[in-house]
Amino acid sequence: MFTEFVSAMAIHHNAVKTYKKMKVHPDERPLGIQIFGGDPEIMAETARIAEGFGCDILDINMGCWVPKVVRTGAGAALLKDPELATQIVKTVVNAVKIPVTVKVRAGYDYGLFAAPDLAKRFQDAGAQMLTLHARFAKQGFNGEADWKLIEQLRDVLQIPLVGNGDVKTPEDAHRMLSETGCDGVMVGRAAISNPWALQRIQAALTNQPTPSEPTLQDRIETALEHARLMIAHEAEAPDFATALTQDNYAEQELRGLRALRGQLPMYIKGVPGASEIRATLSRVSTYQELQTILSDFQSQTN
Repeated sequence: MFTEFVSAMAIHHNAVKTYKKMKVHPDERPLGIQIFGGDPEIMAETARIAEGFGCDILDINMGCWVPKVVRTGAGAALLKDPELATQIVKTVVNAVKIPVTVKVRAGYDYGLFAAPDLAKRFQDAGAQMLTLHARFAKQGFNGEADWKLIEQLRDVLQIPLVGNGDVKTPEDAHRMLSETGCDGVMVGRAAISNPWALQRIQAALTNQPTPSEPTLQDRIETALEHARLMIAHEAEAPDFATALTQDNYAEQELRGLRALRGQLPMYIKGVPGASEIRATLSRVSTYQELQTILSDFQSQTN
């Protein structure tokens, strides 16, 4: 797993909320902390801090196409500046003892396949793995990922290559591995709406029995567990029960649930009637309210 990407500039300016993204729970390991930024020294500074948090891998994001990231010269903007991109990788590699990896897009603009040249530069600079999202930055998430680009990149690298883009099912994962020759498969957005897909993909790739699809009860229990974990995280408590005893519990409860308002409806995506309570879930403010909404939904569905 990799964390949500962390702004090196925010860490440089001691942003407390950003620091919390780098906390490593023992159950999450092995875990990579992903960072982004456009200044080599500030990226190295953040890399050392991330290593201090106990992560196993330090990943550099050079794939985010979102304008507010690109405008700062970070993320996919680095695809347009090979010299700076390479300097960032080299400086970060020299700053930490853990493996450094890089995630890139195929290139910044359509038709300009920049990844092979960049990947060789990063490999020479000490990167130990590269992940390619087989879309160009200008595409965002539109269109289909072009897996042929992964195959072409595999031919020029000696370090492990992970393919990313449009892997949603075990069949997709098998096909990506066989068609491209990549060493591993990364699942992104598909896991947000169906985290159980990861278990099914892993089982398929290791020739294990295929797990059954989650029931509505499984989905609801997972949503509630996620809410409890998030509230405990915001409260900086070891568990939900401890968070409940804190004087500022209501404040931390609201913060935790606000952070999950986009995720909670995804747990029941595709279940008949789920779209009707999506708006309600996206406004939920208390754990008790969440329990009631999901319990009522389950009763109506059954």
